[in-house]
Amino acid sequence: MTTMTDPPGRGFRLSQLIYDTRYRSMTIQVVAMILLMLLFSWLVSNTIHNLQNLGKDFDFGFLSQPSGYDINQRLIDYNSQSTHGRAALVGIINTVLVAFLGCALATILGVIAGVLRLSNNWLVSRLMAVYVEGFRNVPLLLWIVLIFALMTESTPAPSAFRGENPDSTMLFDVFAITNRGVYIPAIHFGTPFFDNGFFNWLLVLIVLGASIFGIQRLRHWATEKQEATGARPTTWYFILGLLVIPTAILMVLMGAFWDIPSLQGFNFGGGIHLRNSLIALWLALSLYTGAFIAEIVRGGILAVSKGQTEAAYALGLRPGTTMNLVILPQAMRVIIPPLISQFLNLTKNSSLAIAVGYMDVRSTLGGITINQTGRELEGMLLLGLFYLVLSLLISGAMNIYNASVKLKER
Repeated sequence: MTTMTDPPGRGFRLSQLIYDTRYRSMTIQVVAMILLMLLFSWLVSNTIHNLQNLGKDFDFGFLSQPSGYDINQRLIDYNSQSTHGRAALVGIINTVLVAFLGCALATILGVIAGVLRLSNNWLVSRLMAVYVEGFRNVPLLLWIVLIFALMTESTPAPSAFRGENPDSTMLFDVFAITNRGVYIPAIHFGTPFFDNGFFNWLLVLIVLGASIFGIQRLRHWATEKQEATGARPTTWYFILGLLVIPTAILMVLMGAFWDIPSLQGFNFGGGIHLRNSLIALWLALSLYTGAFIAEIVRGGILAVSKGQTEAAYALGLRPGTTMNLVILPQAMRVIIPPLISQFLNLTKNSSLAIAVGYMDVRSTLGGITINQTGRELEGMLLLGLFYLVLSLLISGAMNIYNASVKLKER
C-alpha cells in the first residue's frame, strides 16, 4: 500500500511582478498611472504657486461681472451691460449656428461632388476634380479671407439702391445683397405666446418635430401594410397635411407675418441681416470641408461591389434610382465614420472666425473677456471644455445614426 501526497504549492513572490508575464503588464500600468498622477499634481501645484506669485487666484467670478463690450451678431438679448457669462453664451450660440449651417451645406456639397466625380461625363468629373483638389490643398484661412473680400468688394453699397433709377435693385423685391451683408425676409409674431422670441420659435420647432415623428410612424404603418398585403397605401396627402397644417395653425394663432427689408436712411432696415463675416465663414467652411467629404463619398461608393450596380440595371432600375436605393445605402457604412471626423474638424475650424470679425465663442470668451479680466487660465479651460462637450455631442449623435443605418445581419 502506497500513500500519494500533492506537491507543495509555490507561494507568490515579488519577483513575479517583473518576470512573470501574467503580472508584468499590470505592473507597468500601475507604474505608468502613478507617474501620470505625479506629473499632473506637479503641474497643478506649480500653476497655483505661480498664480500666487502673480497675485492671482483661481476664480470664475468674472463671469458675473459686466462685459462692457458689444457683439455685432447675437441671437439672444445682449448689451454692453450684460455679464461676461452672457457674452460667452452669445458666442457659444454663434459658434453652434455656423457649425450647424456648415455641416449641413458641406454634406450636401460633398455628396453631390463625390457622386458627380464618378460621372462618365468627362467635363463634369474634371470640374469636380478641380473643386476637390483646389479647396483641400489651399489653407482654410485663405478661403475665408478671400470669400469675405469678394463679398465686400464686389457687392454694391446700400446707397446704390436709392433713387428712382437705382444702380442696384433688390432680388425678387425681398432680398438685398450689399457690401454690408445680405438682408432677407423675417417672420415675426404679432400675438406671441411668450415674451421671449426664443421660446416662441422653440414651440414652433417642437410642433414641427412632432409632425415629423408622426410622418415616420405613418410611413412605418404603410410599410407594414405593404408587407402584409402587397399593396402600399397612398399616404402622400396625409404626409403633406401632417407636415404643414399643425405648424401653419400654430403660426396663425401667434399672428405670424413677413417682415420685408427696406431701405431706411443710409442702410436697410427690417428683415434679417446676414453679415458678410457669417456668410464668408459659412461658405468657406462648407466648401473646404465639402471637398474632403466628396472624397469620402467617392471612396464609399467605390467600396460597393460593381455587381450591385449591374444587378440593379438588370432589374430595370434607372441610374439615379440605383444610386439612391442600392449604392448609397450600402456605402453609408463606409462613409459615416470618416464623416464624423469632418464634422468635428469643421466645428473646431470655426474658431478661425476671428479673421473676419465674426463674434464666436473664441472671440468673446476666449478673446475680449480674457483681455479685459486677465483670467486667461479660467477662460481657456472653459473654452476647451465647450469644444470638448460640443465635439462629444456631435460624435455621439452621429454614432447613434451610424448604428441605425448599418447593415443588420440575420
